Amino acid sequence: MAESPFSVARYLAVRYVSAGRRSHLVSFMSVVAVFGLSLSVAILVLVLSVMNGFDREMRQTILGIVPHITLYTDENLLQSDWNAVIDRLASRPDLVSISPVVQATGVVSGSGGNRGVLINGIDRDAGRTYSALEDFFISGSLQDLYANRWGVVIGESLAKSIGVETGDQLTLYSSAVSINPLVPLANFRTFDVVGTFRVGTSELDEAYVMINQQAAGALFRLRSAQNALHLRLDDALAADQIAGELDSWVPRGFFIESWTLKLGAIYDNIRFSRNIVAFMLWLLVSVAAFNLVVSLMMIVRDKRGDIAILRTLGASPKTVTKIFLWQGCLIGLIGTVCGLFFGLLGATYVTEFARWLESFFSLQLLSAEVYPIDYLPSEIQALDLAAVVTGVFFLTLCATIIPARRAARIQPAEALRQE
Repeated sequence: MAESPFSVARYLAVRYVSAGRRSHLVSFMSVVAVFGLSLSVAILVLVLSVMNGFDREMRQTILGIVPHITLYTDENLLQSDWNAVIDRLASRPDLVSISPVVQATGVVSGSGGNRGVLINGIDRDAGRTYSALEDFFISGSLQDLYANRWGVVIGESLAKSIGVETGDQLTLYSSAVSINPLVPLANFRTFDVVGTFRVGTSELDEAYVMINQQAAGALFRLRSAQNALHLRLDDALAADQIAGELDSWVPRGFFIESWTLKLGAIYDNIRFSRNIVAFMLWLLVSVAAFNLVVSLMMIVRDKRGDIAILRTLGASPKTVTKIFLWQGCLIGLIGTVCGLFFGLLGATYVTEFARWLESFFSLQLLSAEVYPIDYLPSEIQALDLAAVVTGVFFLTLCATIIPARRAARIQPAEALRQE
């Protein structure tokens, strides 16, 4: 044998993997093994990308709009009191921004009905915190809101439920009441709808209303320009910890809420679901690797005569072992590459495909009342791809050890006698 054992083993492994006229069983089992690995890798890449997309949307989209921490009080404080609190908070380096706002619950009324909402009064400076909302406007903009003192911006779902559109008028009722000699009257005011947005989550689209801060102060009869502070952090996931620290920083009578109060359970469920689904999909990859063991065992059985001839020609058991190790690794490599290709292709177009399914079959895959968003996001991360490739190659290598050793233990005389 002129070639080195290493080259011979690699050459024969490639021959066994490739389709051959005389080895239909070998070719068929190789195709089955490659298909199983490709399918499992593609599903794993696709699902991990979708779960990463949910995590990204929670971090960048929803947490880019809602405040990370809200500081508020039920007392009607003077502006000097608020300035003292703001100056104290400004010394903390972990706070990215402090936005004075008017925040209160109220009722919005339109031609189609009434709904309870969370009213946010913002000004042009505080509106920088909500710049991420600009990407979700269907009509109008925040600039239109700043230009119209009695303008209002609402979510698309809320606009449909109360029967209004951009350019229409609606009525906002505040929780503050006017005392007169006859009967207490609720404060209310007619506003012009200057814009609508659609984020994709019910917490914002169905109950989020934005008006000018001055208009909100007049509607709720405040003594200062704000009744709440919206805080944004470097790390939104540290909101609970920082909120606990701020509890000792602010005067008595103030309340502190983090974004996790309303959205934390949803975010935790996404992270938990990602881990569970990833674990189950890795079990699927393990089943595909087990299928590779079965395929190689059948190939070894089919190639007993070839192995015996190689041994009689001087091939060592080590060389035979390398042949099937190479074959298993080649099957794993082909399956991984094909799986990555189709997985990346699916992850790239899964959002468009989901929208096409919803449009073609007139159904809704994700409900905003159940999930944080009502569309299927996707994000491909290089770290996940590296983990998938490494994990699949390791499982493939482990799966080839037993068949390769069994092939090396075949005795030439016994194998040729059975042939």
